[in-house]
Amino acid sequence: MNDYFSPHVLIIALTFFLAGIVKGVAGMGLPTVAMGILSAIMSPVSAASLLVIPSFVTNFWQLFTGPNFLALMQRLWLMMLGIVVGTLAGSWLLTSANTEYASVGLGSALVLYAVHSLWAKPLSVPARLEHFLSPAIGLTTGVINGGTGLFTIPAVPYLQALGLSKDNLIQALGLSFTVSTIALAAGLARGGAFHLGNITLSALAVIPSLLGMWVGTAIRGRISATTFRRWFLIFLAVLGLELVGRPFF
Repeated sequence: MNDYFSPHVLIIALTFFLAGIVKGVAGMGLPTVAMGILSAIMSPVSAASLLVIPSFVTNFWQLFTGPNFLALMQRLWLMMLGIVVGTLAGSWLLTSANTEYASVGLGSALVLYAVHSLWAKPLSVPARLEHFLSPAIGLTTGVINGGTGLFTIPAVPYLQALGLSKDNLIQALGLSFTVSTIALAAGLARGGAFHLGNITLSALAVIPSLLGMWVGTAIRGRISATTFRRWFLIFLAVLGLELVGRPFF
């Protein structure tokens, strides 16, 4: 019983609480923050295994907050299929013994996401190109997800470029994140990365994640969303650079 109050477990709980706050304020970012922080104290595969249940619970809720699930699934099914295939193909990196390569990959993905979000101009994807781009975007997202535990690049910029309404965009992000989480869990399980301790901690991490989301939602209207987003992305970039440089120091 005392193991659940060890400094290691308390750090995990605090990480998911902070990640939940970010998701509550920004509507996304829980897996990104959790992977970035936890990978500083454990291997990326361990961090990813802890992420699965909190990510699934929070994103599954987000998926069904809107009314257009079936329409979005019909429109984006090729992208979702690509995510599953890419994740299963890329998960060998997380579950292999090459933890240094996984850390560098995770750090690079964090830096790429932060830099793109800070400086890239919004894109617009014509409807006629969706049929060709969706599977490619899904496959790329899946490979990055399988190799690093992050499923935001390039899925988030692509979905934002489709011209969806605000409610449909939130639901589409929930769909993409939910499928990515399920595919990541399958890839980790196939690689033997799950064990009872991690599953238990992952389930318990749902509690601080939801508490953090509640706090983040409560403070959303009291802070500048632009300022919060800027410093959040800078924080991710610093985390990413630390992960990239760690094998060389």
